Amino acid sequence: MVLTSSHKVVADAPKPSGPPAAPARPVPVELSDRYNAAGILKRIQEGVAFSVRDGAYELTFRSMGTGCRISFVAAPALATVFRTAAINWIANFEAKYSRFWPESLISEINRSAGGDWTQLDAEAERLFALCNELHFLTRGILDPTALPLIQLWNWKEPRATLPTDAEIAAAKAKVGWRRVQRTPGKIRLPEIGMSVDLGGIGKEYAVDQISQLARQFGVSGALVDFGADLRVFGAPADGRPAWHIGLEDPTKPGACWTGLAIRDAAVATSGDYIRRFERDGVRYGHILDVRTGRPVANGVRAVSVMAPSCTQAGMLSTAIFVLGPEEGIRLLDSTIGVTGAIVTESGTITSRTFFNHATS
Repeated sequence: MVLTSSHKVVADAPKPSGPPAAPARPVPVELSDRYNAAGILKRIQEGVAFSVRDGAYELTFRSMGTGCRISFVAAPALATVFRTAAINWIANFEAKYSRFWPESLISEINRSAGGDWTQLDAEAERLFALCNELHFLTRGILDPTALPLIQLWNWKEPRATLPTDAEIAAAKAKVGWRRVQRTPGKIRLPEIGMSVDLGGIGKEYAVDQISQLARQFGVSGALVDFGADLRVFGAPADGRPAWHIGLEDPTKPGACWTGLAIRDAAVATSGDYIRRFERDGVRYGHILDVRTGRPVANGVRAVSVMAPSCTQAGMLSTAIFVLGPEEGIRLLDSTIGVTGAIVTESGTITSRTFFNHATS
């Protein structure tokens, strides 16, 4: 059962913009009775590891279809309380927003497509408002209704043949966030076959929320890393003034091509070098373009962006991946407060301020 999709979906080029609004309200931590969050919690707890390493607490587990790690600095009594609160929040979030969980809100919305409205609580309204904002800022690059295309290309069970033009056209006809009907406290998909999937922003949003939760609990420093999309604040336990992270080399998965020293910032990476296949000499990555209904193919292998929030970093890394090197680097250099790098088949292009943070 996962929340995050293995696909990111792209459309038109975005304008430079500031970070999306993030609610600065307390993060709830009690396990919810709705959506059978207890079922998700049980599965997460089966894979939890909790230890002390180099003076920091290390919490690792699997959720939202990926490996999750929280490294944090706190007093022993606080560490145990925060551990429970963080896992409860993740269980609530996945149970509520995973399209793979039949009892989730997302599943309820998708089952009702072409029919009745679905009721939303205040938190869900905020998250769908964020979807709307990201869709607007990227001019459609992030489209939460792209699930019909994602399912058509399904990388989990590769097809014996490529989708036909007719199949792609039929799937594209069910995609379009602007057609989703929203009113205070309610949402509706107007056509049968339409569906929503928060995989394009869910993991990054969760990183930001757990980081906020850590601050809320009084944690002095933390690194929250969900599937290599991460956010840090404060200082690590080893006394260094910044957190040091590595950026994976898409030509040598498992190895890093450089490192970054960051503090009070987030880093997200979009790449197609792992989830891909080749047929008749053509490479098909997992990042889809809703304009064509096909995988993006512009020579970019990975994009890493450092930004104030993980949600913004993820938004920009996806946008830049589809824009390609020339337009992508212009977007990086013109967006205040961000920096990044674009790794292509022929080399690496960095923004003007990237090496202010590079460690190797």
